[in-house]
Amino acid sequence: MGQTLTEKILDDHLVEGELETGEEIGIEIDQVLTQDTTGTLVWLQFEALGLDEVQTELAAQYCDHQTYQFDFKNTDDHRFLRSAAGTFGAHFSRPGNGICHQVHKEHFAAPGKTLLGSDSHTPTPGGLGQLAIGSGGLDVAVAMGGGPYYIEMPEVVNVRLEGELPEWATAKDVILEMLRKLSVKGGVGKIFEYTGPGVETLSVPERTTITNMGTELGATSSLFPTDERTEEFLSRLDREDVHVDLQPDDDAEYDDEVVIDLSELEPLIATPSMPDNVVPVREVAGTDVEQVIIGSCTNGAYEDILPSAKMLEGRQIDRKTEMIVAPGSKQASEMLAREGWTAEMMAAGVNFSEATCGACIGIGHVPASDSVSLRTFNRNFEGRSGIEDDSVYLCSPEVATAAALKGEIVDPRDLADDLGDLDAPGLEMPDEYDGSTTDLIAPDEAVDDGLVKGPNIGDVPLKDALEADLEGPALLKMDDNITTDHIIPATQDILMYRSNIPKLSEFTLSRVDESFAQRALDTDGGFLVAGENYGQGSSREHAALCPMYLGIEGVLAQSFARIHKANLFNFGLLPLSIDEADYQQIEQGDDIEIVDDVDEAVRSGQEEFTVRVNGDWELTATLDASEREREILADGGKLPHTRKQYDAGASDATPADD
Repeated sequence: MGQTLTEKILDDHLVEGELETGEEIGIEIDQVLTQDTTGTLVWLQFEALGLDEVQTELAAQYCDHQTYQFDFKNTDDHRFLRSAAGTFGAHFSRPGNGICHQVHKEHFAAPGKTLLGSDSHTPTPGGLGQLAIGSGGLDVAVAMGGGPYYIEMPEVVNVRLEGELPEWATAKDVILEMLRKLSVKGGVGKIFEYTGPGVETLSVPERTTITNMGTELGATSSLFPTDERTEEFLSRLDREDVHVDLQPDDDAEYDDEVVIDLSELEPLIATPSMPDNVVPVREVAGTDVEQVIIGSCTNGAYEDILPSAKMLEGRQIDRKTEMIVAPGSKQASEMLAREGWTAEMMAAGVNFSEATCGACIGIGHVPASDSVSLRTFNRNFEGRSGIEDDSVYLCSPEVATAAALKGEIVDPRDLADDLGDLDAPGLEMPDEYDGSTTDLIAPDEAVDDGLVKGPNIGDVPLKDALEADLEGPALLKMDDNITTDHIIPATQDILMYRSNIPKLSEFTLSRVDESFAQRALDTDGGFLVAGENYGQGSSREHAALCPMYLGIEGVLAQSFARIHKANLFNFGLLPLSIDEADYQQIEQGDDIEIVDDVDEAVRSGQEEFTVRVNGDWELTATLDASEREREILADGGKLPHTRKQYDAGASDATPADD
């Protein structure tokens, strides 16, 4: 039996386990990336592990989320990250140089390599054949030190693309169609591998739009084969030397198949407030729009902004609509400026922002109250834009630009008919990507040789080893699809404390219950109760670390998002699955007691746990964990577990003979 492309890359990097669906495997990591909201903890953890040099082929530290440096806290973090990159041997991308996924695609992504990143949209370079996976920062720190990355072998799903995109349909519509078909939970435990004759009709930038937003399906990763288009793209980057031919075997067997006929797609749009609320644009046409933003790691590349510029040439946006372009990289900004497109867009009424994640996480360009914002981003979770009860739609740059011109949501095909002289811009790539690299500092160009820590940068808190008895109140009961934005919001007033866990923890779950953090501190232990898909969204490990700091012992949920569940293990919180009937019966404030000897049960491999509620009724909860994850959990988390292993290794070492 032949292998899928996913299996080929995993097999080439396999250091532990078998490539059997659902079985835990350990893989070697070639490249790692991290960004400024997660990077400070990564490097503090790297330091706490006693490591002194990056062991992966390449490591890159980006400053892309909170680049505006509102006060010294942001600037101190960036200075610390620069010093960490210089001290330990990583590339450093300065604030404003661009979003990690876009800059990494431009400079470092390589077919056939593995990439682990402390950001959920790390799978972006899957569009050029790199197997890239998002994870918590502690997993990145360990991998960067040379340790394997462990994951359950995902199902591999064949997404067969047929036909060719018609005018005005884009790669964004491909992934929106996937979300319409499968939902935000449809990719959990899966890698989507794109095949079929439709693949060769898509450029690499189009493919990376699809793999980037595959994260919204809950997927572990998304992957395209390589071909002449991949080689051509790398040549335009002057990096053709990293190209390798990667294809699945003809007789490869997949766990499932999804078929999409590209020729049948039309402009689509995700309505508030979830990426899978997808409908044809014509269904919501006529909705007034006050704000339009083109950018983000999904649609902020040169190839994404240029179609908008062409549509705006010689025109002006509607008077009641504000339009912002936030390029994915400084290189994209520079190239557009040199070609005159920046001036053309400004003349049409567009404002340009720094190359940053900013608005995507609610930092800058927050919409007005009771207004509609159209964005080319990947997420429209409620409140993520920086204002509660927002109304954010997700769409392609073409749909966004049409709305800016019309002042309301409009299918660009209909706008073209109305205007009479508006042609579909299509996708155009430059002969070469010739932006400067001034803001990308290589390890051998480092300006720091020691860590520089400002007063807002603290230590990483540790949890004690698991005890036999766990009990406490159900401090908070939550609905389905609670995101990491609910658990730790990413707005600038909160995220500036990402390196100060005692302060950051004060905001834990504040978007669900403002009193939660104080109630947790006032209680000696406790539990969280949630519905399905708990912890979806960002990879930020703060969403596990802050509840741990507040004394939370575990989470009882119907199901967990992959990265967040791994983060719960990494910080010693017990993730127990419960069925819907028991979830419905538990009430906030109920007393929760794990009847079993928890430490012994976890270490011994016990799967079913008896949970007593209020001392008068019981339910059965399940711990789905590998032997390695159980040891991590019992030791209080991955950091104390790893240090324990290192200490044991040092004590077992035999002194050399004289």
